[in-house]
Amino acid sequence: MTSPKKNTQQTFSISQLAAQLDISPRAIRFYEEKGLISPRRTPGNQRIYTPKDRARLKLILRGKRFGFSLDEIAEMIGMAHTDLDEVSQIQKSLDYGRRKLQEIRERMRDLVLLEQDLLAVQKKLERRLEELQREEKP
Repeated sequence: MTSPKKNTQQTFSISQLAAQLDISPRAIRFYEEKGLISPRRTPGNQRIYTPKDRARLKLILRGKRFGFSLDEIAEMIGMAHTDLDEVSQIQKSLDYGRRKLQEIRERMRDLVLLEQDLLAVQKKLERRLEELQREEKP
């Protein structure tokens, strides 16, 4: 007895995709409006998402998590209806990644300076509090 063939081109409804990626259907529709994904439609106009759409959504979400804007993400992964050659895609991703790392390093330096300033102020305040408390004691 042969087993039934698996559907190699699995599709997803918007609610299935939203649940899998832990985002709202509204967010998925927003990315579609921006041209980042382009689901097929049933004759009843229901959105049908492919594994490619799912992969693009995962890239979009990863890009957002890394702090990239939607415009930057669109440049890195291309718009849904355009074919971006892989070399260009990798080069753009590397350029944006390098810039993002530089921004992160600058923010980290700023945070270290902020921490040092706050610690210095905290020490001054603690010393002043001790002085005031000593003056109050008879």
